[in-house]
Amino acid sequence: MSKSFYRISALLLMLMFLPTFLMAQNYTISGVVKSQTGEVLIGANVFLKGTTLGAASEADGTYKITAPKGRYTIVCSYIGYEKVEYDINLTNNMEVNFTLREHEFSLSVEVIADRAKEQKTPVAFTDVDKKEIEQVLGSRDIPLVLNYTPSVYATSSGGGAGDARINVRGFNQRNIAIMINGVPINDMENGWVYWSNWDGLGDATSSIQVQRGLSSVTLATPAVGGVINIVTDPTASKRGVFYKNEIGSGNFTKQTLFVHTGLIDNKFALTLGGVKKSQDGVVDGTWSDAYAYYLGAAYQVDQNNRLELYATGAPQRHGQRRWRLNAATYSHELARELGYSEEILQDPKLAEQGILYNSNWNSLDPTYRGKQYWNDGTSNRYSPTFISESENYYHKPIVNFNWYSNLTKDLSLYTTLYWSGGIGGGSGTFGSMVWDYTLLQRVVDWNGTIQRNMNNIDTLANGNAVKVSRGILRNSVNNQWTLGGISKAFYKVNENLTTSFGLDIRYAEIEHYREVRDLLGGDYFYSTANAFDMPDQYYKKLGDKIDYFFTNSVSWVGTFAQAEYSIDRFTYYATAGYSMIKYDHTNHFRKAADGSELYIETDWIGGYQVKGGASFRYSADLNFYANAGYIARVPIFDQVIDDRSGAKITDPKNEKILSFEVGANYKALNNRLSAKANLYYTMWKDRAQSRGVVNPDGSEGLVFLNGINSSHTGLELELAFQASKFLRFDAAASFASWVYTDDVAGVYVVDYQTNQQEDYNYYIKDLKVGDAPQRQIAGGITVTPIQGFNAQLAWRYNTEYYADFDPFTRTNESDRGQVWKIPSFNLFELHFYYNLPIELNGMDLTVFAHVFNLFDELYVQDATDNSRFNAYKANGVNHSADDAEIYPGLPRTFNLGFSIRF
Repeated sequence: MSKSFYRISALLLMLMFLPTFLMAQNYTISGVVKSQTGEVLIGANVFLKGTTLGAASEADGTYKITAPKGRYTIVCSYIGYEKVEYDINLTNNMEVNFTLREHEFSLSVEVIADRAKEQKTPVAFTDVDKKEIEQVLGSRDIPLVLNYTPSVYATSSGGGAGDARINVRGFNQRNIAIMINGVPINDMENGWVYWSNWDGLGDATSSIQVQRGLSSVTLATPAVGGVINIVTDPTASKRGVFYKNEIGSGNFTKQTLFVHTGLIDNKFALTLGGVKKSQDGVVDGTWSDAYAYYLGAAYQVDQNNRLELYATGAPQRHGQRRWRLNAATYSHELARELGYSEEILQDPKLAEQGILYNSNWNSLDPTYRGKQYWNDGTSNRYSPTFISESENYYHKPIVNFNWYSNLTKDLSLYTTLYWSGGIGGGSGTFGSMVWDYTLLQRVVDWNGTIQRNMNNIDTLANGNAVKVSRGILRNSVNNQWTLGGISKAFYKVNENLTTSFGLDIRYAEIEHYREVRDLLGGDYFYSTANAFDMPDQYYKKLGDKIDYFFTNSVSWVGTFAQAEYSIDRFTYYATAGYSMIKYDHTNHFRKAADGSELYIETDWIGGYQVKGGASFRYSADLNFYANAGYIARVPIFDQVIDDRSGAKITDPKNEKILSFEVGANYKALNNRLSAKANLYYTMWKDRAQSRGVVNPDGSEGLVFLNGINSSHTGLELELAFQASKFLRFDAAASFASWVYTDDVAGVYVVDYQTNQQEDYNYYIKDLKVGDAPQRQIAGGITVTPIQGFNAQLAWRYNTEYYADFDPFTRTNESDRGQVWKIPSFNLFELHFYYNLPIELNGMDLTVFAHVFNLFDELYVQDATDNSRFNAYKANGVNHSADDAEIYPGLPRTFNLGFSIRF
């Protein structure tokens, strides 16, 4: 083992035993939380602002917090009730009781974000609070903190900063709604979420709620698998500064600074935050240079009106490992565990490179001084000694302006206006490169490419001899802006019935093009892609557009209504929503029949959702719920318009999603034991792809080939047991069956002029849906020997994990082989967190440490079945380990640091 590992181990041991040397006098704050009607409130959140100290109210409404002496602001909050805060001076044990006023329409972003409520909202959901994020995340991408939630599987993919992906109930993040402060952030063209755009968001997150299934969210969102609802930190009412410093594996360094003005004149508060992060990367070539910023401002106009402004963004650039490779390329040890024969491992094309190997970068002669172009300017390469084939650079800020208004005691109006603008893209090769074919996965030979380009001489019309590059680095640029507004009105008809209705309006414009990033030794690159160019314009310089250039727009108008009825022990809710989407496309490189730029627009396409549920509170400790829903979802842009050919679908069909769910929540032992269980069933029907055809007028067109159906069923369990004030157990499990239910067959017209037809068949019946484990078990033990210190050992077991694959590729009737199943694996993590009981002029000091993949498990975290590029075909076997391409799991890594609040 390396010296660095022993140093880390020694430091962790020091942190473990540090509490015994830093004991300080603590006092107890206790009390009861009740409603105005005298009902005790279970699970109310009571905490000391600016610290990690807090507690939830027990079954009898009582709570207890232990803290060092000092001045604090104690806060009590409970969804559906107004928050209460008191300033206290803790010098002895003291009692603080809370009486909360029911306020269905509290002036809070949590209402506009459609947060589910304990023992009331009939959906399966899990909350992750700020304390847990701080103690577990360790500055990784946000999805990774959710891996201990049932039916959730998140990975770091290739290992680059911000390249994480997440899957819920067998659905990838195109089919999961990701929301920040109630605003959907999924890409409006294709539904994807790029987590590099939100690097640093973890530092500004107040809580995350995962609603699995169709959810109770009123907006029309891609919430088939679920909704991940992120709420950022509210502006602090107490003045203070927060600073955090971290280091970690891969030469990771990060500094975080937040400043709070506190409440000024009982009206205004401002929070500002900034993050600076850099790393060489654990995986080869996954360097990162990133920043993040956060602004939160609030103005309390009067008792019934509140204005808020939130802004966050993360300008960054980082090297990527974009391509999955054959397992043997990474590790022969891993390949043997996967069942490779020794004969296969003797093939020099599969020579072992190590699990940190990255085929998307390579060294080059540092005497090459060519400039690179990105974000409208030239600069030097990130490193003089290598080139990253795949570099991502992007900045996508989002700004929310929220207005909460209680018009009367029964009527409230909440409105958020938001803007998001993205600038940047990603790099890759273009044209003819010189490749190193030593391995199964080819790698760019930068020196060879540069030399060949420098020797490729052409003569311009003016007689000048120039070097014309045959292969270059290009940027695929994706500049965009989105403007939207969400307005929700809440009307309390009577004590039992609450209604809400509203509008959701969005417009996005996205500019796509490729440009010359690096000429790799040449003076020009020759491109005829632009139909508007004259021959003397075919020679492209650094920064010139090539290959394609078009602008897409997405218009969205939606409306919704929801009613919630509570009586005695029952709560019922029903939601209905309708949305219309229109797509436009302007191709700046292709000519229309009249010689102008090609322009295409679709008609308005309508989709709708209906869902509802009921909750029955059998007792204060036990409730049952059920929900059901149906969604007719509008197809994404790429399924309606082919922005390369300019073709469009004339009759797009909606996908259909049908879902049912039943569950129960139970609390016992004075609220020290809580358990959740639910069963779900989701049928995803008429998933489709488009094919190019010839229209009756001879133009290019598209047709919809649909009919792919998959069913997703499962059981989800959660358990938390506070055995004593020193010991807590947490567990989660999910057991699922996700499968394609039917083969698909049909006929479509290829050429409407000749009436040429073609059959299409997809042989997928009983094939497993891949991309996530279908069975998961997780557990954690948290030890708290003294107040403010805890150590947690967490464990995850993943099995029945089938590789990802495209069902539209299974067109061979003789190929009925099941998708390759990834071997089961166990992962452990270790977390230390200690709020030191040291008083230094009101300063609060915390130290923390994290070790991920504690036992250095060698495993497969992501895989694609029957790779087109990296399958070993010589043995003639399909759907086996040697035919897959994978990302191996990251080795043991660490993150540690300290934070100061004052």
